[in-house]
Amino acid sequence: MANAGELDSLIQKIGKLHKKIRFVAIINKNGKILRTEMRDEVPSLLKNKNEEKFCQDVHTRRKMREEFDKTLGKVRFVNVERENISQIVMYAKTKSLFVTVEPEISIQDKTKIIAQIKKITSTLK
Repeated sequence: MANAGELDSLIQKIGKLHKKIRFVAIINKNGKILRTEMRDEVPSLLKNKNEEKFCQDVHTRRKMREEFDKTLGKVRFVNVERENISQIVMYAKTKSLFVTVEPEISIQDKTKIIAQIKKITSTLK
């Protein structure tokens, strides 16, 4: 398991991948937020309590998706496009990564970010 310093380093690397990344969170297998980082110059769109609830929901949806892993294969990533934000969720073995980016980011840049996150997190358990 990664220690706090390793998780902080991981989050910082992800946050620096693109200027349109707003927020990065690492969530454990029970839905608890282990580490987060928000870009300083952007305001949070969720209150802290709602952020915790949202991350718990990320975990709940992961469990629901895993029911279909055997027949459909494992989820590589989930992308949700909202009016004010674009959300990306990726799964490591026992952790989920939740990343938000500005909605006007190009699909090419988003695809590049996802590929880079996969590389950075390939050893995360």
